[in-house]
Amino acid sequence: MIRATLLVALSLFLVLPAGAAEPDAARKAELSYFLTQDCGSCHGLKLTGGLGKPLTPDALSGFTDTDLLTTILNGRPGTAMPPWRGVINEDDARYIIRLLREGKQP
Repeated sequence: MIRATLLVALSLFLVLPAGAAEPDAARKAELSYFLTQDCGSCHGLKLTGGLGKPLTPDALSGFTDTDLLTTILNGRPGTAMPPWRGVINEDDARYIIRLLREGKQP
């Protein structure tokens, strides 16, 4: 029992970043634009689907934040989803995930 509890605690420690930086106002505006222009070009202007799948809260409910972070930063090989690592960092991606989970509409 203690071993299982420690395993869960360790996995949460590895998944949840300590002190993830909140973007400043200027970066938030850039990321909102990125979401509208770059993500919206494939996922639809309202993020309800297009070439890419919908990015609505309901559509993303089956995915963990770690799943989404991996997809955003590393892309999906064999699909049109490019890796965005190098354009945005992990904190930026986490902010975008939060916007998507909240139903942010471009």
